[in-house]
Amino acid sequence: MKTSVQYVTDQAGKKTGVLLKLADYEQLIEDLRDLATIAARRDEPTIPHKKFLEELRKDGMLQD
Repeated sequence: MKTSVQYVTDQAGKKTGVLLKLADYEQLIEDLRDLATIAARRDEPTIPHKKFLEELRKDGMLQD
């Protein structure tokens, strides 16, 4: 993702804020939510990919 960033500065030139395109901001928020979900599920048990595909097929959610 290439973002277009503009900085807001005070009279001394110190950066105090940032302006982003709305689409860039929304993408950052989505990425943050994804990372939070990953962190929350870190300790959940995992299953092999092959078994996962088998379960999807069995449930009719995936076709060959």
